[in-house]
Amino acid sequence: MPPIPVRAFHRATNDTPIATWLAELKRRDLKAYGKCMQRIMLLAERGHTINHGGRQWSAYLRDDIFELRIRHGKINFRILYFFAPKFGFACLSHGITKESEVPVVEIERAIANKKLVMSDPEKYTVNFNF
Repeated sequence: MPPIPVRAFHRATNDTPIATWLAELKRRDLKAYGKCMQRIMLLAERGHTINHGGRQWSAYLRDDIFELRIRHGKINFRILYFFAPKFGFACLSHGITKESEVPVVEIERAIANKKLVMSDPEKYTVNFNF
């Protein structure tokens, strides 16, 4: 698959959840932040073909929502995202730190964000800067 533009969900209140989450992670754990950024770059480079060599770097959750999987030490980081094929980009919804399964409330949050993006991508997304 050719490279795919990556955008970030952006609320009308000028809040970009993934940027806020990554900034906090960078402040707390620079190595974990670096791994998260690496996975986002792989998403941009490979799109749906991000899994490689048996490694599950991405997984389908439900309702067209996916997770980027990052593990650093004993901590699991997840970035929820979706594809907007009509508009030709992948969109990062938000990030979480988790212990086991992705909580249903977080998937529901990503679904709600996707609905907003699909209704008006110019209003609800910004370019994601690496």
